[in-house]
Amino acid sequence: MIQEGYLSALPTMIKVMLAAFLIVLSIGFFLGINFVNDTTSGRPSGIVEHYNGNENNIEAEEMIFKKSKREIYTIIHTHLLSLSVIFLITGLLVFGTKLKTSFKALLCMEPFVSLILTFGGIYFIWLGFEWVSYIVMISGMLMTVSFVAQVLIVGYGLTRK
Repeated sequence: MIQEGYLSALPTMIKVMLAAFLIVLSIGFFLGINFVNDTTSGRPSGIVEHYNGNENNIEAEEMIFKKSKREIYTIIHTHLLSLSVIFLITGLLVFGTKLKTSFKALLCMEPFVSLILTFGGIYFIWLGFEWVSYIVMISGMLMTVSFVAQVLIVGYGLTRK
């Protein structure tokens, strides 16, 4: 059983290590978010173009080809595996804080729902359901908000005595 508030009771060196982990993890996470923004221009139509290409747009500055089945499976597979582990770790750390259990449960479960909606949505966009790009965009934003909230909450929990 995870002890509520255990973060504040950890030895200083473990707290420092966890803080360093959260900082490096956040840098990596936001580099990924910047990559998404660069490749999609932060627009639903950019998401569609990134996965389905723009070969029919003769005015495009850069030609983008539709992702192959192998590419789309690789993108979805690697992101689901890595992000689910990230959210498992941050979620376990959140449960070590002294917040209301129902709030912690919501904050820790939301990213998993967003992962399914985001990367399942990418698959449906690739299949041709372009309207799903709005769901992908919203769920990606919710996942990012959840990540930031988890990191801030755990960071605060690490500073408590």
